[in-house]
Amino acid sequence: MERQAIRIEGLRKTYAASGRQGPKEALKGIDLDIAAGAIFGLLGPNGAGKSTLINILAGLVRKSAGKVTIWGFDQDVNPRQSRAAIGVMPQELNMDPFFTPRAALEMQAGLYGVPARERWTDEILDLVGLTGQAEAYARALSGGMKRRLLLAKALVHRPQILVLDEPTAGVDIELRTMLWANVCKLNQNGTTIILTTHYLEEAEAICDEVAIIDKGALIVRDTTRRLLARMDGKALVIEPEGPVPASIPLPQGVRMERRPDGRLAFIYRRSETGAEVVLDAIRASGLHIRDVASEQPGLEEVFVALTSRH
Repeated sequence: MERQAIRIEGLRKTYAASGRQGPKEALKGIDLDIAAGAIFGLLGPNGAGKSTLINILAGLVRKSAGKVTIWGFDQDVNPRQSRAAIGVMPQELNMDPFFTPRAALEMQAGLYGVPARERWTDEILDLVGLTGQAEAYARALSGGMKRRLLLAKALVHRPQILVLDEPTAGVDIELRTMLWANVCKLNQNGTTIILTTHYLEEAEAICDEVAIIDKGALIVRDTTRRLLARMDGKALVIEPEGPVPASIPLPQGVRMERRPDGRLAFIYRRSETGAEVVLDAIRASGLHIRDVASEQPGLEEVFVALTSRH
């Protein structure tokens, strides 16, 4: 049987009334299993409940109802063991500005009860590219280096599960590339990765599976490949050679868009029309083709379609 890194059953969270606002139900009975060794994407619009879910996993927010099991440990029965199994890289830059990266990692390791002989501070600093800044005060680090330090702090106790909450928000391409290289290396060594991100192309590129949460409810969970296959739309993009005919008779359900670069996009539904039928119609019009490419919707289109219907 496949081992589950995380099992969530009937998870609910209701925040108490505040001011003129009544109680807010942030999570509405979430059921979710995440397999050990996966890279799992947790997606949803702002206010969907993702941060509440992550904070419950991290032990920072008390759930209202339900059951959470982390690496086989019931969060209510074995809170210490369940927290030791998970490391969280938060979205917010929360750190002591007067600690150096080395001191911050040593302090974090102490908080988790990691014995001095088992600490791997130097290796972590090298992994995240902070060896040269190991003795600099955190207040002197750039924003990108502070994000590296957040990742480093999440790793001090060698967690089996690493949660990355919007890890690349506002960072440059170099840091983003470094971060994903390290994340993939950790995953290859057996760490389960849970990622929340607004950059859906990242989730599409690296996640094995994706769950989309909206308004506190789980609306879909599937492999990235199957989610992309749900979108029926497709386009053949033609680079014409020579003049374009004034009109191109097309099969029913196929439409043409002229792009600013001179290419023509013929958009159709795969369930209704085949690519060969579209190409035959293009050739019959007298249009000569220099090059042709195929395009299909990405995860962003899936995300928008599902959340707009919910």
